[in-house]
Amino acid sequence: MPRIAEVRDAAEPSSVEQHARHVRIIQAAAALGAEKELARVQMHDVAKAAGVAIGTLYRYFPSKTHLFVAVMVDQIDHMGSGFAKGSSAAALPSDAVYDVLVRATRGLLRRPLLSAAMIQSTTTANVAAVPDAGKADGAFQRLLLESAGIEMPTESDVTALRLVVQLWFGVIQSCLNGRVSILDAEKDIRKGCDLLLVDLSPR
Repeated sequence: MPRIAEVRDAAEPSSVEQHARHVRIIQAAAALGAEKELARVQMHDVAKAAGVAIGTLYRYFPSKTHLFVAVMVDQIDHMGSGFAKGSSAAALPSDAVYDVLVRATRGLLRRPLLSAAMIQSTTTANVAAVPDAGKADGAFQRLLLESAGIEMPTESDVTALRLVVQLWFGVIQSCLNGRVSILDAEKDIRKGCDLLLVDLSPR
């Protein structure tokens, strides 16, 4: 399990140069996370690959948990950009959400080690210590709401989508662990959407 070294706020990049370093760090972490298990990813290696000092890395990301939760936020942002270009033509909101979850599942399973690192970090992170965990939740919820065409979600909509995402994380984890096949994973996601999103607000 990734260790949270200390509870403190991570620095936020402000200048163009700092943003560039921040991006390089996330890209380096994603590349290394795709090659080896999370426990074998060393922060020194990430700093070296990103071309930054180790102190700079820890200023932005106090632990590997902080780092790979940030990688997850970045991946969700990319999902949103990619999915917007090929938005679903599904008639029902539940079908649109299912389409996004299946596309996300297939994308994650193409890089299983990185996906395991991101999911492990995100699901174990305490949002009080790792604020980006909340950003990941919010970004994914917005992605699903946009896919479903819901601009003003009800409390029921938000609850239903939260439950679907929790189910989805479990299905992905089972798939990564070899407990279910990709085909069965997609069937489970379909069933979850059918059961939990039946009352989702219409488009």
